[in-house]
Amino acid sequence: MSGDDLVNSVEDLREVLTIVSEQVPDLLRGLRDIIYSKEAAENMADAVSTFYMKLVAAGVPKDEALDMARGYVLNLRELLGSKGGLSMNIGDLARSKGKGEDD
Repeated sequence: MSGDDLVNSVEDLREVLTIVSEQVPDLLRGLRDIIYSKEAAENMADAVSTFYMKLVAAGVPKDEALDMARGYVLNLRELLGSKGGLSMNIGDLARSKGKGEDD
């Protein structure tokens, strides 16, 4: 590789890194906003509470259904690539969904 080729390669790399450094942060912020939006949280809460309530309605003991719902949330978090940013108390969620129903 000649000196001119090396200079061109370095300049090309600099240009690529500049573009990446300008565009990637906005892309990541956009993805974060989609995953952690109020709507996404409401959808996840609905999905988890429905999962829990259907398990209980099918005769699964509440403590086992709660463990299964926790596992469901953990699987969703792993699927979304979340590492602790999403916090959901399944017990409170299940209790709030079950208000007015016999325990």
